[in-house]
Amino acid sequence: MKRANIVKRMPAVASLVVLLSATEPPAPRAAEEAAIRAHVAYLASDALAGREAGSAGFDTAAAYVAQQFAAARLKPGADGAYLQRVPLVRYQIAGHAAASINGTALTPGGDFTATANPQAARTDMSARVVFVGQGVSAPTRGHDDYAQVDARGAIVALVGGAPDDLQSEEHAYFASIRTKLQAAAAHGAIGAVLLTGAKKARPVRAGGVQYGWATPEGTAFAPGVPLLASFTDAGANKLFAGAGTTWDQARAEVNGKQAFPPAALKITLRIQSATQFTPVASSNVVGVLPGTDPSRSNEVVVLSAHLDHIGISKKPNAKGDAINNGALDDAIGIASLIEEARRFQRAGAGKRTIVFLAVTAEEKGLVGSDYFVRHRPKGLKNIVADVNLDMPVLTYAFSDVVAFGGDRSTLGPVIARAAKGAGVVTSPDPIPEQTIFTRSDHFRFVEAGVPSVFLWPGLKAEGARAAFEDFMKNRYHQPGDEIDAGILWDQAVRFVDINYAIARDIADAPAKPVWNKGDYFGTAFKGPMAN
Repeated sequence: MKRANIVKRMPAVASLVVLLSATEPPAPRAAEEAAIRAHVAYLASDALAGREAGSAGFDTAAAYVAQQFAAARLKPGADGAYLQRVPLVRYQIAGHAAASINGTALTPGGDFTATANPQAARTDMSARVVFVGQGVSAPTRGHDDYAQVDARGAIVALVGGAPDDLQSEEHAYFASIRTKLQAAAAHGAIGAVLLTGAKKARPVRAGGVQYGWATPEGTAFAPGVPLLASFTDAGANKLFAGAGTTWDQARAEVNGKQAFPPAALKITLRIQSATQFTPVASSNVVGVLPGTDPSRSNEVVVLSAHLDHIGISKKPNAKGDAINNGALDDAIGIASLIEEARRFQRAGAGKRTIVFLAVTAEEKGLVGSDYFVRHRPKGLKNIVADVNLDMPVLTYAFSDVVAFGGDRSTLGPVIARAAKGAGVVTSPDPIPEQTIFTRSDHFRFVEAGVPSVFLWPGLKAEGARAAFEDFMKNRYHQPGDEIDAGILWDQAVRFVDINYAIARDIADAPAKPVWNKGDYFGTAFKGPMAN
């Protein structure tokens, strides 16, 4: 009750900030620092309760961003409104699930844990099982776990990971369970189970709760076959019974370099479960700055950041705080987006149309950006680039920037020019093992064939890596991600400098961005390719 009352009072504060910011002169950098700090202070306040998608706190944050977009004289971009309604749906296993091999029941928890099926309220699937190693289908990269098996009509059993010899960003893509499920569908499978190697079965997601955007049937949009269950060592041993090789032998062969030759197992697996779907309303916030060149204004440059965070933890930390405020993740990305819009307001529109996009449910699996890409508002169909702002750790003076995906398209030279203009250099991914390239909203644009990039401050500067690791250990997805987390507001302005320069360059360039000739993602998703 107290939380709801606090949130209800916040729009009045938002209106005051809008009035103050709307009269802000195009002035010293100190004014921009103060504006960014004010945005973060509001969005990461306790009153917004962690901005979880579907919550009152998130809705208040979305209203604030819409007001800021209006103050920056952006046009409503969601078919006449600033808010694009996103019909989220939360889904999870309902009741008890059952599984059996050749009619013999398996033990829930001991052998398997059922996973909610996003595509159906009731699941009763019985089929032969095919082991497909890591479930990777990348024949142009020398790996195809489906080459020796017929998966049509089968349930595929697979393990996590991807071959170690893949380039890091491609490795991240093929290690994704979403990619594996899509590959299974492409080869005619009807479902999948994940062999975890664990002693005790656990849900694929914490608590077993997952999110998607709702289909007309009320289920969740989910490309690929459904993931039906995760299996323990004990359960996997039963799957391999009579197969001519044991689960231990198969697992030992799947070492990231040369997968165990996939094989049809000698069993029929049946899985029965029920999935509960709960509608959850939320919104993306869309502001548009129309382009000035009639020949290019139909080409759309998207600047994106996610507005949601993870809400309130079930247990408070040692200080008694349970609110995950999300100051750096990603209130500061939203603040940067707003200030970029103000810079365009002062300097004038670009030749291409620019969309300022604050998305919901990034923390739920990039759901809001997926919905936007697949439900583009009128006049915004022809997206030519996405530049994404997500969790720049601005607790140190950076001397380089990392552009995840930047070297895959003609956005690379644009970023290099912007970095040079700000007195910094570009660096390769310093933490490829974290698979950052597939973990933020720009990747949903990549999957639509759009050249896209995700920018972070780099780790070359003295003390940078220690500061970054301290944030990841002590504040990331924790109540400690607050405005008092040591944010350097002058560095936030430097970060806006670079992102604004990138956006301005793309908006005004004679040619739209294209993928580098032969790039894997440009080719796989049929994007515009350099000759």
